Amino acid sequence: MLTQRMQEAHSLSDTKRALLDRYLRGVGFPAPGTIGRRPPGSVAPLSAAQEELYRRELRVPNIPPLYNECVNLRMLGPLDVVALERAFNEIIERHEAWRTTFETEAGQSAQIVHPFMPVQLPVVDLQRMPDAEREAAALRLISEDVRRPFDLRCGPLLRPRLVRISETEHRLFLTAHQIVLDGVSAFQLFPSELAAFYKGLLARKSVTLPELQVQCADFAFWQREWLSATAAKQVNYWRKQLGSDLPVLSWPVKPWPVTRTFRGCIQNFSFPSLLSDRVKDLSRRLNTTLFLVLLTGLATVLHRYTNQEEIVLGTLSPSGRKRSEVMGLLGYFLNPVALKLSFHDRPTFRGLSSQAQTVLLEAMSNDDVPIERLAREFKVDDSSPSPFFTAVISLQPPMPNLDLAWSVTTMDVDSGGSPWDFYLAFIDTPHGLIGRAQFNPDLFDTKIIGRALEDLQDVLGSASQEAFNV
Repeated sequence: MLTQRMQEAHSLSDTKRALLDRYLRGVGFPAPGTIGRRPPGSVAPLSAAQEELYRRELRVPNIPPLYNECVNLRMLGPLDVVALERAFNEIIERHEAWRTTFETEAGQSAQIVHPFMPVQLPVVDLQRMPDAEREAAALRLISEDVRRPFDLRCGPLLRPRLVRISETEHRLFLTAHQIVLDGVSAFQLFPSELAAFYKGLLARKSVTLPELQVQCADFAFWQREWLSATAAKQVNYWRKQLGSDLPVLSWPVKPWPVTRTFRGCIQNFSFPSLLSDRVKDLSRRLNTTLFLVLLTGLATVLHRYTNQEEIVLGTLSPSGRKRSEVMGLLGYFLNPVALKLSFHDRPTFRGLSSQAQTVLLEAMSNDDVPIERLAREFKVDDSSPSPFFTAVISLQPPMPNLDLAWSVTTMDVDSGGSPWDFYLAFIDTPHGLIGRAQFNPDLFDTKIIGRALEDLQDVLGSASQEAFNV
């Protein structure tokens, strides 16, 4: 049966495969709209994904912060700071999620949407420092900011800061809690809308963006009712996949600490441009997506390290963005999903990639129920943010063309925490594949992570060469 499903997945049309790639990056695949505004005066619940983040935030010690993210927007050329601040405030007014707090009363969690209030953009000027020291000073300053926890009840859940490196170079750092920010928000919507409002203000022209039909709280209100009618089928699917004993990845070389920690370090990396091109060419030769090639490569490396016949990896599915009404919303719409790959039949790279595609397609069709809820359903310990897997891989959404000398990344700033033991986040740039490895230093050291990244490049390079020789 699995072989048949693999063959069916392999025969997907180019159009469907392109949609799969876009969906994994959170930029396509929307279902027809069915969501409306929540009833006036109604309590705004949390979405299923937000609810689980909120539960973990209350349960797990928040030092260091596990869910603080920092968007780093590099701006070259002259900058009108007043116009930038006004543009930032246009976004705050447009999106309820970025003026929302969260609280619990009588055991019920709720979103509290606050009226719009203008936000001041703090500016730090580093021009008096030696040129060679400014970049490091900026990162030290923002690292301190990212390591400060947010108060979900009191808010705000955003901390913007503009750093002036020189008259022609600035960095806009936006530290935010993940409960109001996902990859699509960070890499696409926020920079695109900020650039649009900024250019309009400079030109003294009004900016008309597509009207937001709903807000995040409307989606959460709708989702509660929708899940009550559809969750059972998805839970049954995952019971078959995850309900039995799952292999525990036995990779860490350090002894497990007596008490679980959530410390985190970041190791940035980049693939050589030639290898990046070959990996992308490999995805085309295999008639699959770049993400699936990277997933297959990582699973292969971990199989070689552990000799385990089954490898369970996690990825972040943009499950909440399936509806057309929410595609343009800033907020958090992700759900981690487990992908179990089998090495029992010693698959080739091509065969494992085809298997991974099948597993991923099925997971995407059942990705609305939060993974923590599945853990409770199956009576699995959900004290960990990742009850079914410890290694995660993702491919970040592509960055838009802003028509300005601006570029955005989340690679530079480390919060000191990590919800997963090992997490690889890739970005496909015009200059090649880059990324960050986030890992728990109580389990791994930098040499082990560095070797894993080298081995991943070797696996992908060999697979590319074999595909070329066929």
